[in-house]
Amino acid sequence: MTSAPAHPSVLPTTTVWQALAGNPLRLLLSSWPWRSVVYLGSTAVAGLAMAIAYGTVLVVGVVTLPVLVGLAVLGATPRLASVFAWFEWWRSGLVLHDLGAGPGRPGRRVSLRAAGHTLLVATVWCWLDLFVVALGAAGILAVLLAPLAAHVDRVDFGWWSFDSAAEAWPFTLVAGPVVRVVGAYVFTGLAAAQVSLARILLSPREEELEARVGELQRSRLDLVDAFETERRRIERDLHDGVQQRMVALTMLLGRAELDVPTGSGLELVRRAHGEAEAALADLREVVRGVHPRVLTDVGLAAAVREVADRMPCPVQVRVDLADRPARRVEEAAYFVVCEGLGNVAKHAQARSASVQGWRHGDLLVVVVEDDGVGGAAVDAGTGLAGLAVRVGALAGRLEVTSPPGGPTRLRMEVPWTAPD
Repeated sequence: MTSAPAHPSVLPTTTVWQALAGNPLRLLLSSWPWRSVVYLGSTAVAGLAMAIAYGTVLVVGVVTLPVLVGLAVLGATPRLASVFAWFEWWRSGLVLHDLGAGPGRPGRRVSLRAAGHTLLVATVWCWLDLFVVALGAAGILAVLLAPLAAHVDRVDFGWWSFDSAAEAWPFTLVAGPVVRVVGAYVFTGLAAAQVSLARILLSPREEELEARVGELQRSRLDLVDAFETERRRIERDLHDGVQQRMVALTMLLGRAELDVPTGSGLELVRRAHGEAEAALADLREVVRGVHPRVLTDVGLAAAVREVADRMPCPVQVRVDLADRPARRVEEAAYFVVCEGLGNVAKHAQARSASVQGWRHGDLLVVVVEDDGVGGAAVDAGTGLAGLAVRVGALAGRLEVTSPPGGPTRLRMEVPWTAPD
């Protein structure tokens, strides 16, 4: 088979099955047949390597079984199958480009189906593919070299018979394209069938995928819990340690004001007293933001109103909740509001803002809006990105609509009964 450059009008196909079912010219001018030949040829090599590896492990394991070493050797068989399964998944990319749309790659623990596929490659596919590739190569060479062979001796191809190169050239010109087309479809079809079967056998089952998703969900929730635990520890240390020291310092400076005589010394003490009170106020603000007691004691509505009262612009709050959602959900909603209103105060240049919260079926919906300049984005590396991760860990979603010039709308939807 000779390669021909792809015509500009011949568009690349998406999958190998579409190439086989589509325009024959498109298949012939594409790279699918060539990749299929490489795949089938590599199957023979890979299958031989698998057969040697499995045979070696089996023989060594059985021979050394009396001294118990064989148990460890035979126990390496699943690991060997796992390595071969990953190699087969990687090799199948020669034919199937849409592997990413499939159920998923083989797991670390190889299944019986994946082990069976590697055994199938080592015992059946390698010999079949070797025979098909060798037969195809022999047929192509026979057609191409027919004029040269006829120049040496008489050549018979079925009903074709010729004694000279001149008589053989018509055969080559007619049979060459036919062999090219038949070979392209045979090689591509066989490779596509084998790779599709490999994809089915090597991909994890739906139950395994669900288990992986569940494990990922739990790990994300564990990260959120670890982060929240650390926040609570910081809040406790600040409240019970640093804040108490700051209170004692302000009281001590207040007493010093009464004892220091009038003069420059008194003025310095008064200034220090004022700075200490300002630092204490800032520290209380930090403590309140790390983990607000009002959220734990009263609930989301009261905590949101407390945040709104500290805003430099008027904030309308309408949080209508008949009961309280799960703890994680309530905390996520609170920090979404804090981040949204914090952006309003720092960046939005807004004249007003609003916070709304309600229960919609099995969802808690929270919306933060402002009439500022806009330009907020989740992927801008701001605190919104962390909130999106936190909300996503609760199987929720965070949407940000903030065109240049405003307004900005931050909407959170989280299942009401998320894991607590």
